Amino acid sequence: MSKILVAYFSASGVTKLTAEEIAGAVNGNLYEIRPAQPYTKADLDWTDKKSRSTIEMNDPDCRPEIAEPVTGMEQYDTVFVGFPVWWYVEPKIVDTFLESYDFAGKTVIPFATSGGSGIGGAEESMKKRCKGAQWKKGRLLNGSGAGEWAKKVLSE
Repeated sequence: MSKILVAYFSASGVTKLTAEEIAGAVNGNLYEIRPAQPYTKADLDWTDKKSRSTIEMNDPDCRPEIAEPVTGMEQYDTVFVGFPVWWYVEPKIVDTFLESYDFAGKTVIPFATSGGSGIGGAEESMKKRCKGAQWKKGRLLNGSGAGEWAKKVLSE
């Protein structure tokens, strides 16, 4: 039987709720990708060119530090990775997470929340950071239905 991790970054709490629904539906363990330096409301103001999130997203080499690593990452066969879409891709802290572990042989399934952007750009970006992983098509999940989707994608 596959051991499942549902890893997520949530700036406002929306992605956290989706991750919790998925973890409950697939009997997965939850892991929050939490920044070592928490984001403030001002940090997340995407309309401010000097906000932390804007500066990070404009720097291709930026990798914000994560507060705590995953315990026992090697035990997981399947990893759902959730995040809000920022600037049409995943937030840089998600890149930090992906580049911190060996995903070779693991199945990775992205999911995202967004007010308007799709997940396609993030999927392409993420695949570059996880060499050797098996990828399943991700989905933008706004609202309910995340658990049913997760069970369906696992069975495919």
